[in-house]
Amino acid sequence: MIANPETETHPYDLLTKIFKVLTHPARLAILEILRDGEHCVCHMEAHLGYRQSYISQQLSVLREGGVIQDRRDGWNIYYRVIDGQIYDVLDAMYQMTGMKKPQINHSIHCECPACSLHKEP
Repeated sequence: MIANPETETHPYDLLTKIFKVLTHPARLAILEILRDGEHCVCHMEAHLGYRQSYISQQLSVLREGGVIQDRRDGWNIYYRVIDGQIYDVLDAMYQMTGMKKPQINHSIHCECPACSLHKEP
């Protein structure tokens, strides 16, 4: 997922990298948005209410950590989770803390081509 275990110097380095990526509320929120598939930054903006630059910073951490990857389609960049097992980790944390999994309102639309295709006239 994040790195080759054989290149790590300490047995816990790989685990530490994964947990560090998950230590920010905005990154957790982004992962919840991506739970149902790929989305663009403008879609995340519409959901989260954060500025595009802030979301891009968090996406960069997730991408560098090997948790997500991007795909360019014209002017738009779409992000998706590389390995869905990351949700097993998040779900375990929800269980451990007794916290309910956040409900994402998927009816929010932005101006990206993907959302524009699904808008009702």
